[in-house]
Amino acid sequence: MGAAMKNRLKVLRAERDWSQSDLAAQLGISRQSVNAIETGKYDPSLPLAFRIADLFGLTIEAIFLCD
Repeated sequence: MGAAMKNRLKVLRAERDWSQSDLAAQLGISRQSVNAIETGKYDPSLPLAFRIADLFGLTIEAIFLCD
């Protein structure tokens, strides 16, 4: 099983003073899903990755770092 992608989601969220619940509500996903993505336990689907990138005004590559 491959390692999950590293990501900057927690840092980006903290910079905006958003809770996991705030981010989850904006993305239409559960807080648990945000936590799982942040901790590398779950990789978002491509459509969700695009929504995350759009929300932060960044490219997917700027948020999700492949090993």
